[in-house]
Amino acid sequence: MQPDKKTNYKEVRDEVLRRIQDRIWDQGALLPTEQELSEEFGCARATVNRALRELADQGIIDRKRKSGTRVATAPVKQARLTISITRQQVEDMNAAYRYRLVSREIVAAPDWLSAQMGLPAGAEVLHLICMHYADGSPYQHEDRWINIAAIPEVAQADFTETGPNEWLLAQVPFSDAEITLSAVPAEAEIAAFLGAREGAPLFLMERSTWFQEQPVTYVRMQFHPGYKMRTGS
Repeated sequence: MQPDKKTNYKEVRDEVLRRIQDRIWDQGALLPTEQELSEEFGCARATVNRALRELADQGIIDRKRKSGTRVATAPVKQARLTISITRQQVEDMNAAYRYRLVSREIVAAPDWLSAQMGLPAGAEVLHLICMHYADGSPYQHEDRWINIAAIPEVAQADFTETGPNEWLLAQVPFSDAEITLSAVPAEAEIAAFLGAREGAPLFLMERSTWFQEQPVTYVRMQFHPGYKMRTGS
């Protein structure tokens, strides 16, 4: 942007968002001060303040007095249910964590997934099946779909050592999430993975996330029999 151009708050907001999306400012990065941004964009500091407030309300950035403005590492909309890393959940139980990639393939999004996330017909997605273990026992079965258009580098990402849950939280912010919790009977294949009897009730968490209305990922996580979910503020 030219410094002598009269810039409105929407242009400032969109440019800050572009830099975040392009990873010029990565997650956790400290943004320039309002004064520095106002000088760069050739606008009043109040204009910058309004643009940043809007991004903060959307959960894109975190603003704190005295410590400045940073790119958010988790959205504000997680107030009631934090998206945590499975490895940390297991380690917080003082258990040894182990991860295994079961399968990986790039496919066209099935119709049900397109409807679930608002994907265009024929969109390419990465489909991953993963297992997580605690002290050698099955802990969680993860069935995940990732929109490649939202994160092109995911097509080449290596998930043999690090699970997609942990990779995504480190790589891309998200602004909206939809979470469903339910109990379901274990299907034969899932029962085999989790060491449960077929038909046994399992805790199921389904989660869809978007970044600025662009679908990012949908995941089905089923947990071992007897799993208890704990949340805190």
